[in-house]
Amino acid sequence: MSKAKLSQDENLSLKVSHQLLPEDYQRIDIYFSLPVEMGINASTLAEEEYFYSNIKNHSAYYADKLHLPLVRSRFISQNKGEQSDYRLNLNLYSYQVKKALDADIKQTLKLKSAEEFYPAAIELAEHIASLSKQLRRYTPPDKKFNSFFKNADNYLSWHIEQSFLKLLTGGPKSSEYTAEREHILCFCRNENQYRVDKKYNSQVTLDDANRITNKMRLLQRLIEFGVVFHRKPRYLNVNLKRFVRGVVTAVIMAFVMLLVLNARTHYTEVTLALVAFLGIIYGLRETFKEDFTNLIWRKIQKGRPKWQNVFTHSFTKKRILSQLLWLEYINKKDLPQSVDALFQKRRQQNKQAAHLLHFRCDNKVIAKEFLPGYDEIQQQTFFNLTPFVRFLRKGAGRLYSLDGQKISSQGVERRYQINLILRHVCQHEESLQRFKITLNRSEIVNIEPMKETSTRMKV
Repeated sequence: MSKAKLSQDENLSLKVSHQLLPEDYQRIDIYFSLPVEMGINASTLAEEEYFYSNIKNHSAYYADKLHLPLVRSRFISQNKGEQSDYRLNLNLYSYQVKKALDADIKQTLKLKSAEEFYPAAIELAEHIASLSKQLRRYTPPDKKFNSFFKNADNYLSWHIEQSFLKLLTGGPKSSEYTAEREHILCFCRNENQYRVDKKYNSQVTLDDANRITNKMRLLQRLIEFGVVFHRKPRYLNVNLKRFVRGVVTAVIMAFVMLLVLNARTHYTEVTLALVAFLGIIYGLRETFKEDFTNLIWRKIQKGRPKWQNVFTHSFTKKRILSQLLWLEYINKKDLPQSVDALFQKRRQQNKQAAHLLHFRCDNKVIAKEFLPGYDEIQQQTFFNLTPFVRFLRKGAGRLYSLDGQKISSQGVERRYQINLILRHVCQHEESLQRFKITLNRSEIVNIEPMKETSTRMKV
């Protein structure tokens, strides 16, 4: 069973990723335990508001053999293939090279000693250079293919340069490895000069950091076409919600009309008392109608999926994956027994009053097979925690200490801890893991995974 993984994405965002096979079904549940002192509840942060603004889904072809782009063996030749075939294979190759580079850069930055860092960086530069040559060896002479090639080649060259400059900036500094550092810098200069020689970007664009960055973001989206699936969201229960609103309105109106008719039997003439009585009736109707409708709707909607995402292939328009999504505040009694037991394993001082927010995603792969060379697709869900820190205080004063006769102080920040349980159900096997997420107003300070448990579910 492929495990779902939770990791930090940006300063205040999380990423949950897992792989799916053809005709596969998997379920992801995430339970947020939000301390009451954070001020997050159904009144301050509505489920729909958070879902639309801060939860994103991403689905694409996936291969764990990042160092061997799978499309290389079937990369079309210069004189064969349709335009769509060439573009698809080109995008698959380019996307795979980018994923390989990003993964290797991330791993190399974890090397803190110069003795390990620079040899690994040199090896990575040589490997990426060979992949770039593999791409540029098949420069298409046909104009209908040439624009696709230029876009991909331009973006990859720029991304390679930026990645290695970032690598040298974040890596350890050592005077003993000046030659290795200069070798990588020379590699970056060559990529930069290559784009200049090809006249891929105008001087006006190069002189403006915002313009060149935004252009490359556009080119990145172009090479993702056909690899990253197109998502079509849909809000479920629209007609049911209309029906509930109509029934509630009809019941209230019937009750109001009954009161009005009874009032007319008691008041044979239009008097001030009748006018006041009718005004009170209609005022109460307008006051409680919306609240009553929302109460009934929340009772009916509880436990029902709220949204559906359908992912389709950009070229063929065939449906690849379907998702059903839930997001709602729940009570402690609604927790599954296994999840509640895992929450109870917290230390006593951590068992503070909290609101529970539950996210659920059911993934059903419709496709019976993927493109040749790809056995899995990767599903990623991103959670932005910025709304969670909206009401947090910036600091908690100063900490004083005594050193002999000298009193010193230092500023301290206020931190909060969110307990999160990730539940992954695949092939009747349940995997549970708890995470302690420490954050302040500006960033996630730490994500601490606790011991993982797996159980076999009864069919």
